[in-house]
Amino acid sequence: MLLAIDVGNSTTSVGLFDQRKELRFLASLDTDSRKTADQISIDLINLFTLYRFDYTQVTGAILCSVVPPLNFMMEKALTRLLGRPPMVVGPGVRTGLNIRLAVQSQVGADIVADAVAALEKFQPPIVTIDMGTATTVGVISEGRNYEGGMLLPGVNLSLDALSRRAAQLPAISLQHPKALIGKTTEECMRSGIVYGTAGMLDGIIDRIRDQFPGKFVTVVATGGSAPVIVKYCRNQIVYDKYLLMEGLWTIYQKNK
Repeated sequence: MLLAIDVGNSTTSVGLFDQRKELRFLASLDTDSRKTADQISIDLINLFTLYRFDYTQVTGAILCSVVPPLNFMMEKALTRLLGRPPMVVGPGVRTGLNIRLAVQSQVGADIVADAVAALEKFQPPIVTIDMGTATTVGVISEGRNYEGGMLLPGVNLSLDALSRRAAQLPAISLQHPKALIGKTTEECMRSGIVYGTAGMLDGIIDRIRDQFPGKFVTVVATGGSAPVIVKYCRNQIVYDKYLLMEGLWTIYQKNK
């Protein structure tokens, strides 16, 4: 079995694949850069116990992280737990992507995993959207070329900033709005963030499509906020909850 871990700014996703690429469980932990390797090991053991799997049956692990201060402890914990170091997505790891950035090492490991998974499922050109703490937009052209993308504040980050910087605006959760035009402060905030983000993504997607005249551009979205936002976009967007995890599985197979 393969243990795949994605360390994000807010949450850490932990997935377990069997030999047939079936995801046996996908769990989420708070990301805390203060945790020691022992604490991380205990968290992972508890997840295996919760989902009734034996961690000694794991034959490999792959780590994807956008939180550098946590990388050393995470690698140490996995090595201690599994008896071997994990594969770490980064420079030197084969992905099959031709990254066309000025500094290739600047592309996030999560963005790389999304792109690899998208290429396994769709024909380029492809737009990937990952909606976590930040919203990342990636563009893949023919020839498996990762052309670059955009970085935007995440939906929950925007909501937090709105409530913190405006004295009369309350903290609210991300939910489906009741209507386009809100009737209360909470409804206005919720409608604004959902329809506003959806409209923003539609505008970005339309402009990216203009870069590929005469070609069909596939748009695939993932991340915690995507299920709510994608529903209100006018462009056709495929939602794939497991996109990043499947990208990690593919990268591991290319390098093991």
